[in-house]
Formats: sequence, C-alpha cells, structure tokens
Amino acid sequence: MMKRRTFVKSGLLGIGALASPTLPAIAKTPSLLNPNLLDKAKAALETHRLSIKHKDVIGIADYAAHSAKPRFHLVDLMNGRTTSFLVSHGKGSDKKHTGWLQEFSNIPGSEASSGGSYLTAQAYVGKHGRSRRLTGLDASNDLAFQRAIVIHGAWYVDNKMVKQHGKVGRSQGCFAFSETDRDQILERLGSGRLLFADKG
Repeated sequence: MMKRRTFVKSGLLGIGALASPTLPAIAKTPSLLNPNLLDKAKAALETHRLSIKHKDVIGIADYAAHSAKPRFHLVDLMNGRTTSFLVSHGKGSDKKHTGWLQEFSNIPGSEASSGGSYLTAQAYVGKHGRSRRLTGLDASNDLAFQRAIVIHGAWYVDNKMVKQHGKVGRSQGCFAFSETDRDQILERLGSGRLLFADKG
C-alpha cells in the first residue's frame, strides 16, 4: 500500500513539475501573424537595438491584411504569446476606402500610413484621449513625430464598424485602435519599445 501511495505521490509531483510556470515556455507563432513578418520585426529589433530600451514586447502592424481583420499583433517575446487587434490605416494610403492599404507615404499632409520601425515614446492626453507618441527610426518614417503619428483610440475602429461596413474607418496616418483596446495597448506597448509596420 505504501508503495502504491509513494508511486501516486511521485506521479503527481511529476505532473506538477511539468505544469510548473517556472519552466521555459515554448514559443509558438500564432496563425494570425505572418511568420515572415515576425522575422522582419525581430530583424528590425536587432538593427535598432541601441535605440530600443525594452525588448520584451513588440507591436507589429500587418498592413498586407484587410482592415476588417485583427492585423495588429502584440508579441510577448518572453513567452511567444501574441494578442491581435483591429487597427486603422491612413486615408492617404487608401483613398477609395477599400479597407486595403495601397501605399505608404512619409510626406507631411499626406494623411497616409508610414511603414518601418517606430520607437514608442511618452504617453499623453490629447484630442483622442490617452495616446502615445512615436518616433520613426527609418528613412521611410523618420517624419512620424513631425507628422504627429501616434497611437490613439477611435470610435471608428471596432467590431461594430466591421459588421456594418465590412471594414474599419481610416485615420490621418495614426495607429488608431478600438477605444476598448486602447488602454491595453498603451500599457503593454509602453515607452521604449518597438512598433513595426509593413505591407510585405
């Protein structure tokens, strides 16, 4: 009887060890996130490693996807988990409002989205409520701060808009999110982190 109890106890301990949160998690690329885009974002993180203080979480905007899809991905590089959200693109990138980003632009006044690597900067409260400034790190987006390209919430980005119109609204080039998702994104993608946007 003691032997059986010892065996059961040992077995339970073994199972507990396997389930222990202290064990390293196995990174897994979710199906919503293009693995090639994740690789490009990781390469950008390495390229700009001296500018990016925190390398635990990165944000990736997959502008090859339609705006009705959750195409912005928060990737936790410590455990491989990804959370996906709806995000807008700029009016100048989709002039006919098809829901597809047609082109990037870094020109002031274009109201277009810009591709490339961004450094998340300080949070502030503006006309869209809580928001976060961005600094462009590449030639393709180095005027982002001057153009006031930021992260903010917007009424025109949510599932209700998708159901009614088959797409979300357009911004003036900013990364606009659902007002219900905004706080989570601002918190998890805090100052000193990478936001990467691409259409490839």
